[in-house]
Amino acid sequence: MTRDLLLALGLLMSAASQLRPTGAKIGPSEACLVLWLLLMLGREAGRLGPPLTPVLSRLIMFWLLFALAQCIGTLTGYSIGDSHDPDLFLHDVLAYPLLAAVSLLSVVEPGASCRLQRVAWHMVWLGAPFLALQLSHAFGLVAVASIDPWYWDRLRGWSENPNQLALFCTVLGLLSLHLAGSAARFWSRAIAIGCAVLSAVVGRLTKSDTFSLVLVAAGPIFVGIKLREWLVSPKELTLAAACASTLTLALPLLLAATVPLTYSISVQAEGLAKGSPKGTEREALLRFHAWKEAINRGLESGMLGLGPGPHIEIPPEIVAARQTTKDDPKNLEHPSLNSAPNFEAHNTLLDLFTQGGLLAVLSFIWLMATSLSTTYRAKCAALTTLICGLAVFSIFHLIVRHPLFWFATGFCLVAGHQTGRADDVRTRS
Repeated sequence: MTRDLLLALGLLMSAASQLRPTGAKIGPSEACLVLWLLLMLGREAGRLGPPLTPVLSRLIMFWLLFALAQCIGTLTGYSIGDSHDPDLFLHDVLAYPLLAAVSLLSVVEPGASCRLQRVAWHMVWLGAPFLALQLSHAFGLVAVASIDPWYWDRLRGWSENPNQLALFCTVLGLLSLHLAGSAARFWSRAIAIGCAVLSAVVGRLTKSDTFSLVLVAAGPIFVGIKLREWLVSPKELTLAAACASTLTLALPLLLAATVPLTYSISVQAEGLAKGSPKGTEREALLRFHAWKEAINRGLESGMLGLGPGPHIEIPPEIVAARQTTKDDPKNLEHPSLNSAPNFEAHNTLLDLFTQGGLLAVLSFIWLMATSLSTTYRAKCAALTTLICGLAVFSIFHLIVRHPLFWFATGFCLVAGHQTGRADDVRTRS
């Protein structure tokens, strides 16, 4: 239980980067994760090695390919004399092994399924008050020194930026929805649904366009998979009961999905009435510029990559904006202006393309496709929706450095494999 609680705390704190002491290299999240890793390694020390399950084999295969791609990229960058930011290079060199250890040790047998379920429930029980406390801080009900919960008019809570909090709400909300569907007791289900609703509310306050897109897509995906599950179920279930069960679980998603649609329509109408241009167009141009530069950098390396760290120049528009803007929000880290490229494309595939080339991109696509196929065949509607949500986030953000992503991926693979194996046993019997 102590190990499970430490992992849950490490995952929750990973989205609270403002709690890290100023100038410190590690924070509460890294401390909890490292301590959990030491306890897990102590657990495995008495054995010759963990059993090689299908889930563990897939993750080992991914990390071997990923490490090979990063090594090839580093050698390529060195051979062509490419300049890079040494601090950011070292950051990724240290981060990737930690993430690999978390993802691999979280799925080792025996008892991976039950262990991950306990960690997920810890995240729900602690995550709801964790988000509620951040909301209270944002609206002035409680005070937390030296932390600014707002980025302009966007809620970021205790995260470094609003998008980090939005990713956390996506993972926590859809995990809660999955647990609500498998909960045996009414109060457990009610708490999980409440956590999912709170995650949707906080996620919307971040005003993340990616989170809004996930919400809009999540409802139809979840309902479609649940109805497919009812249609192919061998159990006798009336249409009314199937629809009632599906709508009960999908109601938080459907209600939350109407909020971004209504908000977007109202904002667009207001913009047309005032005749003022929207900042969204400028952001889109900046994003496309970064994506184009990332593609060029990847091609310059012969599609072999340039090694860990960011590898594109800061867009000139951002440089000019910094020189003219003096009232920048507190505690928001920016890439510093120096002679080495240190800006990211904010797209997982393109950032991996600049780091590890085509091999890193293909290994990531294979892992996501495997996770999606596993949960879909196991009829895990919420987990399939979670994988789709992570895929959407990967289009607009680099998500492979987030421990939450690796926990969610491992959870989906283990749960999907466990459910599929149980279905096979029932079918044969």
